[in-house]
Amino acid sequence: MRAVVISKPGSLSVEDVPEPVPGPGDVVVDVGACGICGTDLHIVDGEFPPSPYPLVPGHEFAGTVSAVGDAVTTGIAVGDRVAVDPSLFCGHCRQCRRGRGNLCENWGATGDTVDGAFAERVAVPAATCYPLAAHLSFAEGALVEPVSCAVHGVRRLGVDVGERILVVGAGTMGLIMLQLLVAAGARVSVVDRVAGKLPMAERLGAAEVATSVDDLPRRAFDAAVDVTGAPPAIEDAFRSLDRGGRIEIFGVAAEDAMVRLSPFRIYNDEITVVGSMAVLHSYGAALDLVAERQVDLAPLVSHTLGLEDFEHALDLVRTGQTVKAQIVPAEGEHR
Repeated sequence: MRAVVISKPGSLSVEDVPEPVPGPGDVVVDVGACGICGTDLHIVDGEFPPSPYPLVPGHEFAGTVSAVGDAVTTGIAVGDRVAVDPSLFCGHCRQCRRGRGNLCENWGATGDTVDGAFAERVAVPAATCYPLAAHLSFAEGALVEPVSCAVHGVRRLGVDVGERILVVGAGTMGLIMLQLLVAAGARVSVVDRVAGKLPMAERLGAAEVATSVDDLPRRAFDAAVDVTGAPPAIEDAFRSLDRGGRIEIFGVAAEDAMVRLSPFRIYNDEITVVGSMAVLHSYGAALDLVAERQVDLAPLVSHTLGLEDFEHALDLVRTGQTVKAQIVPAEGEHR
């Protein structure tokens, strides 16, 4: 079968690779769609430490079950349409026993630490598969994973009705986060340096938009969420906070990135700094939100390409020419 292979940081190709074989508790999924995420860029660039090489990336995906392991007892069957939670928690380390599997000491994820879904087929644990409703497309199913990250992020931030919250970044994650925060009762302002992204944020519920924090009419927020991972953006979000405010670091920064935050202000203004990492008990809730159309995903998929166009798709993401680019590995109709 064909798959994207990152042989080492900065070097990738589309190659013929062996067919995946399901282990006793696994299934094989024929990939219907797989989204490109900012984490994928970090993996390609060698900036995501958990990733080994060579690696087939791809962790936002949905498809059809084509093989089932001998020991699978979940009722999943060949032909089932599924969305897949990529999380691979060990279940026995200290963090897992505390219920914080996303901080697992042996953390893994399909497409991040083991071969993923930028391929025609991928083997995954049956327990990570969720039935995909007939009215949802594979493109929508592939977006459940980023929605689940945003659900966890909103839970980590905590939101009171009527709060004023700043979201920095109007890409896929920023637009999903915006919708969840509005649904929770917040008044949300969105900043993105690319002006062309802002009309979509307004359409999806932003009260105010601007290309810079300095251009917003309001400059003192109850909370701010950075989805970019860019140190200057994080610093801008921090200085936008009112006294007693909260800032959530949601975007993925390079491991060695640094920011300058005033410790005196954190002390004196009782600023809370919160991190949000990946998915935690949030995938099922995200799938329900998507199935019930509580999150508008239709505007988010701006480019759909084949495996052979993967490098072009990466360039579109890097240069901000796309909201969400997805790869459809197989030819033909995909629902």
